[in-house]
Amino acid sequence: MIFTLRVTTGQERIVAEMLVKKARAEKLNTYAVVYLENVKGYLFVETPDENTAVKLIQRVKHVKGLLKKAITVDEISNLIKATKQPALTVEPGDIVEMTGLFKGERAKVTRIDVAKDEITVELMEVAVPIPITVKTKMVKILQKAGTDSTY
Repeated sequence: MIFTLRVTTGQERIVAEMLVKKARAEKLNTYAVVYLENVKGYLFVETPDENTAVKLIQRVKHVKGLLKKAITVDEISNLIKATKQPALTVEPGDIVEMTGLFKGERAKVTRIDVAKDEITVELMEVAVPIPITVKTKMVKILQKAGTDSTY
């Protein structure tokens, strides 16, 4: 049975990680914990019954409640299909142009965190290169690693 949890908006990933840790630590029979980026404020938990879901969410921060009615896979399948693919395919070594606070600065990608949709870059036109972690949507690719052409 799949149950819907109401959680604090913006804390979906953190709550999902806490629930997975709790399920493993207490050996609760939990099959899946799913959060979707396009569905804010809700998580989906697959457990054999409602009591297991209630035990799972007890004393977990940012969980506001459990919707009593279980849902089917068909009901959430359209939400799962609607999730967007990463808009930017960045690789280590790529040269990017920054937006936001460092607008117009060129930087080299050093690390990628796909789970958080973040990249770590080092600014190129500074005396001391400092690693900066930003969201992937805050950069524009200028040059792919290993190529001489620019975009």
